[in-house]
Amino acid sequence: MHKHDHSHSHHHAETGKPLLWSIVLNSIITIAQVIGGFISGSLALLSDALHNFSDVLSLVISYVASRLSKKQASKSRTFGYKRAEIIAAFVNSSTLLVVAVLLIIEAIERFENPQVISTGIVIWLSFLAILVNGFSVLLIRSSANYNMNMKSAYLHLLTDMMASVAVLIGGILMKFYEIYWIDPLLTIIIALYLIYMGFDLLKASTKVLMLFTPETIEVNDIVHSISSLEEVKNVHHVHIWQLNEQEVHLEAHIDFYKDINLSTFDTILQEIEEKVFHEFGINHVNIQPEFGKCDSKKVIVQD
Repeated sequence: MHKHDHSHSHHHAETGKPLLWSIVLNSIITIAQVIGGFISGSLALLSDALHNFSDVLSLVISYVASRLSKKQASKSRTFGYKRAEIIAAFVNSSTLLVVAVLLIIEAIERFENPQVISTGIVIWLSFLAILVNGFSVLLIRSSANYNMNMKSAYLHLLTDMMASVAVLIGGILMKFYEIYWIDPLLTIIIALYLIYMGFDLLKASTKVLMLFTPETIEVNDIVHSISSLEEVKNVHHVHIWQLNEQEVHLEAHIDFYKDINLSTFDTILQEIEEKVFHEFGINHVNIQPEFGKCDSKKVIVQD
């Protein structure tokens, strides 16, 4: 018997318009940085442009995913597109890591063949990028607190803003001290930071897509909690997974001491729903009631 508890809260902050503004602004700065990077010869500026371009792609993906996630379920898509934003977070965090590796390769080549750089362009464009990315970060910051998709877009923008700060510092050092090796060094630092930030998000989104048990939930604690009800004999064949960031599902088989009727089971089910929601944050419960059934009584059973 399947029952849902809808007492949990959902966040419905508007994400469409901030994302669209961020897409437009970052597209403009990306084009400017590419042109400026070729003119100045700055690898750090080109790497920042590449990262900014990945920002644009990630923002487009995030925007499409946020729109898809609001579509209604249908007979052919019974969950709707609720996982669209998790997939977007996975794709965006993956691109962070790919971009980082490309930057490191380019920086190593530049170390071997240092080039004189036109610092004026680097300084002004990096300063402009800081302003644009800083504004974009402020636009979507509130949404990033509860939404993995928006967090992935937020991280892209935040790391790009920090990268632009590094490029600005590098431009100033090259202008006044002619320390041109600072350009590839800053590129490597930016890339390592991308790897650091992107890996955690990639791991988190992968766990959701793979239907892993959320890290905040201990299966044995749930089994113990449900088993504390006097009517319950055994809890087994347990599955716990996240559909998305708002929905955590519990599926389990429960043996009862007595051959209870449906109305009694419904009362017990409601009590179970209340327990797992308030104690573990699980808001969708699917329980298979059993009495004297011969099946595996292990908590975890490989289907």
